[in-house]
Amino acid sequence: QVQVVESGGGLVQPGGSLRLSCAASGNIFSYYRMDLGWYRQVPGKVRELVAAITSGGSTNYADSVRGRFIISRDNTKNTMYLQMNSLKPEDTAVYYCNCNSLYWGQGTQVTVSS
Repeated sequence: QVQVVESGGGLVQPGGSLRLSCAASGNIFSYYRMDLGWYRQVPGKVRELVAAITSGGSTNYADSVRGRFIISRDNTKNTMYLQMNSLKPEDTAVYYCNCNSLYWGQGTQVTVSS
C-alpha cells in the first residue's frame, strides 16, 4: 500500500507564491522510477494536469502555468514539489499529486484572492 499526502496549500494574494509538497510513503521501493504529476480541479470541471516530471527528470507544464510554476522531485525523500509563483485568481483549485498514474493524494486547497 502506498500513501500520498499533499501539503502547503493555503490562501495567498494575487502575485504571491506558494510551495506545495507531495510525500509518498508505504510500500515504495522504486520511487525514483515513478513518473509524477500535479493536477488541479475546481468544482464542476474536469481535473487537469498542471505539471509532470518523469523518472528521468523531464518536465512538462500546462500552458496556463508555464513560466510561473516549477515542478521538482527529491528521490531521497520520496517527495515532489510544486513551486507556484505569480499566482492568479484562476489558479484557485484543489491541487492533487499523482504517482505513476496509480496513487492519488487527498488534495490541498489553494485559494488566490485579495
